[in-house]
Amino acid sequence: MSVRKRPKGMLAMGWASFESAARGRTEHAPTSADYPDTVVRRTSFTAGGGHGWRISALETPREAPTPWKIVVITGAPSWAEYWAETLAELPQDRHMIVVDRPGYAGSEPALPVTDIRVQAEALAPLLDAARGQKVMLVGQSYGAAIASLMAEANPGKVESLVLLSGFFGETGPTSRWLLDFGARALQFIPRDLRHAVVEASGQRPQLAHAKQALSRLTIPIHMIHGDKDDFAPIEVAERLAAETVTLRPIRFMRTAGANHFLNDGPAEHLLAALEACIPVRKPWSFRWPQLPALFLPRALGVGLPGETAGA
Repeated sequence: MSVRKRPKGMLAMGWASFESAARGRTEHAPTSADYPDTVVRRTSFTAGGGHGWRISALETPREAPTPWKIVVITGAPSWAEYWAETLAELPQDRHMIVVDRPGYAGSEPALPVTDIRVQAEALAPLLDAARGQKVMLVGQSYGAAIASLMAEANPGKVESLVLLSGFFGETGPTSRWLLDFGARALQFIPRDLRHAVVEASGQRPQLAHAKQALSRLTIPIHMIHGDKDDFAPIEVAERLAAETVTLRPIRFMRTAGANHFLNDGPAEHLLAALEACIPVRKPWSFRWPQLPALFLPRALGVGLPGETAGA
């Protein structure tokens, strides 16, 4: 199967956004041209929290429920199609769904949804799973804070939380330049880029909600971050991991040489990193308790031959 490579990096994604806007498309590089719907398919659902929006997503179709469902909350701009290669490489015993968040691509509404708590409410139906199926929730970049809120607001529905290249209010050199440029050109850039600038610029005052949610979680929390990330500095994520008091210490995974877009690299590397965040449970087996060895006659108070009382 010949698969067209999607633009990589923020500047290339920006150009793709201009191109798709000019062509009147919501999906910037349609997955239907690259993958049959038996491999990657477009789906949709109604937003939670009473918002009623129609939310678009990409998923891996499976004939039967898999042991694990991987839910990905994308960043800003929120384009599920940039996970298409990863979706296509997913093992058959895993199911993944990647969402276009409210206000992006084919998802409603047409205006930006800047409150991360509202985003978390709207995306909560993604956590519904089949009986016996476990959910790994992945928050990418701007989606990391939203995923944290979703996990805390839906106890018992999330087994493992992964914050991938998490953006937590503090910009790196590239994101700082892009946000500054975007703010000056806000009226002239395509809708999805405009929404991304508005979201990222207003995130910091809301982070207290996400940090509080993280501190309340009792599930395993993992952070995966590239040490060459010039969009969301790795030092900020490391500091958050160190300062957040949780029942279980946050597991931090530093990816050498990787930038902000970990889903741009070889799919097998990202999938291996996510697989490492699935809790390994040893099979349960019953063992009879080991009782202390007792010499029966002595335990019954019967003396041994040759012993005298008081000996």
